[in-house]
Amino acid sequence: MIISVLSGKGGTGKTTVATNLACSGPKTAYIDCDVEEPNGFLFLNPAIEQREKVNVMVPSIDKDSCLACGLCSKWCQFNALAQVKNKLLSFLQLCHGCGLCTLVCPEKAITEVPREIGVMERGEFDDNVFIHGMLNTGEPMAVPVINRIIEEIRGITGDFIIIDCPPGSSCSVIAAVEKSDFCLLVTEPTPFGLHDLKIAVSLISAMNIPAGVVVNKADDSTRIIREYCEAEGIPVLMELPFSKRVAQIYSTGKLLIQ
Repeated sequence: MIISVLSGKGGTGKTTVATNLACSGPKTAYIDCDVEEPNGFLFLNPAIEQREKVNVMVPSIDKDSCLACGLCSKWCQFNALAQVKNKLLSFLQLCHGCGLCTLVCPEKAITEVPREIGVMERGEFDDNVFIHGMLNTGEPMAVPVINRIIEEIRGITGDFIIIDCPPGSSCSVIAAVEKSDFCLLVTEPTPFGLHDLKIAVSLISAMNIPAGVVVNKADDSTRIIREYCEAEGIPVLMELPFSKRVAQIYSTGKLLIQ
């Protein structure tokens, strides 16, 4: 069973829930898809056994063959190519690797070459699978790294696969959760927490994935989350108390279940 843990924004306790959940079962795998800021390894202390570069294919232009006709820049949907007078400029960080420019070039002056945007690492913690990715500093697109991580799920055997998703509701989140059987939505009992929970619920509902809610920093204000979840028919599965002790445990890199 694949369980994704996500939230409408960062800092709600998503990784706290995901890492503790990953250590609660007899046979689990922890997959950290928050590739811009992965931090699950701080709590699980995995032994990394495999490291792989993640590349995207980008255009390489043969200036001797290029006639500067402008067709490639005209067809590029992501503005990664631009025609300036008789010179073709490329902005590779905008490239999505679709390969369309190579198809429309009449002189075959464009070929695709790999460009590294991040890495994937795989290892073990307590005889369980650990996988995370890290996007290189300054790279704008996390989805290719997340897709590479998700590919690894096919070879995992175990009772539960826990995916620690990126925060928010962007393309990165969709790439991380789309193969999930269930989603845990982590939120806080504040107006901002409720606002972002509603965004996450809208996303998961559109993807037709069943979900439950975990309330972090629960106190008397939790009623605003419970009232919303009751109206939407979403179960509140757990509450973590607004506790100094919980914060102390987390700040030292330890798990609450320990």
